[in-house]
Amino acid sequence: MNRPLVFALLVALAAPAAAQKFDALAQTPPMGWNSWNHYGCNIDDALIRRTADALVASGLRDAGYTYVNLDDCWHGERDANGNIQADSERFPSGMKALGDYLHARGLKFGIYSDAGATTCAGRPGSQGHEFQDAAQYARWGVDYVKYDWCATGTGEAQRNPREAYATMSRAIAAAGRPMVLSICEWGENDPWLWGRAYGHLWRTTGDIINCWDCTIGHGNWISSGVLPILDKQEALRAHSGPGGWNDPDMMEVGNLPTLAENRSHFALWAMLSAPLIIGTDVPGMSSDIRAILANPRLIAIDQDPLGIAAFRWIATPEVEVWAKPLADGNWAIALLNRTAQPRDFTIDWARHGELKDDLKGRRADFAQARFALTDAWTGRAAGTTAAPLVRAIGPRDTHVFTLTPL
Repeated sequence: MNRPLVFALLVALAAPAAAQKFDALAQTPPMGWNSWNHYGCNIDDALIRRTADALVASGLRDAGYTYVNLDDCWHGERDANGNIQADSERFPSGMKALGDYLHARGLKFGIYSDAGATTCAGRPGSQGHEFQDAAQYARWGVDYVKYDWCATGTGEAQRNPREAYATMSRAIAAAGRPMVLSICEWGENDPWLWGRAYGHLWRTTGDIINCWDCTIGHGNWISSGVLPILDKQEALRAHSGPGGWNDPDMMEVGNLPTLAENRSHFALWAMLSAPLIIGTDVPGMSSDIRAILANPRLIAIDQDPLGIAAFRWIATPEVEVWAKPLADGNWAIALLNRTAQPRDFTIDWARHGELKDDLKGRRADFAQARFALTDAWTGRAAGTTAAPLVRAIGPRDTHVFTLTPL
């Protein structure tokens, strides 16, 4: 048997040009919680149920955080027929019962797998079992699949990512249950150029870590803090929008050391129209962190129906102003202090003249029209564009304002 030829034919058959995904999903960036950033492999049925209850009790579910996503390490072994099973010690009631528990509380059920033979933690992956796994997920009531990229080979032997994600997309379609497909191949193969055909969001970088401005090496891969990931997003903004989103990874809000860093992280992800996936201990979170995550004006910026990601409007080495067009001629702006020192900053609307997004054809002419400013953190009026906006910005903090035409 000519195995390379057979594999090439299978790849060709498994990578159709037409989209297979459920197009009605993720018209705004998905919102929810994922277990990995805070718990890693230390997950079980009791933790997931406890987190679900806390999402409801805290009001986060009603704020929009509806997906409860298990990451790696929920897996047991495959049965005699090859069907994937949950770890019976960690999840003794099984996944169908857990899904029912989430759905009964108005939440949605997310799960994790991998395009390789094993997951990143060495559990059974879905390669060669895509249709079987998707059918099992449908039986369990799964609503969201995060699909990772470990154990997919290297060099010429690496699996073709378009084939891999197209195959899982087709498998989900064949299973007949609408499921969001999260493409998690770390941005290594430019998924923003092809991911929309198969999935609903695609990772743009390697893993996030709970630091402000760092890059941590782990041998053959790296993880990055908030600023390094932010700095890679603007160039990709053309590819993100309703039904398919650039994903700068799950949030570390609640895991960063200062309240200002947590505020900035959340504000910037909202400005980017990023998926808002909580990655902290929900039952144990402080009221300050809950207030950040539940802020209705920041969430509205993220969930704006236009789905246009922000761009840098003004940039200095210390302070940046990011601007995001919103529906109905509104705008959002975020004043980011990148540094560990307080900074004073002024936006002179008359001097800047206009705010233009050439890529999306959006424009605010401050010489012809005035805008009312609202502080998005507090909801309080903050003047108009008739006068300069003057602010003292704390270390690593971010001020956010919405602009409404008068």
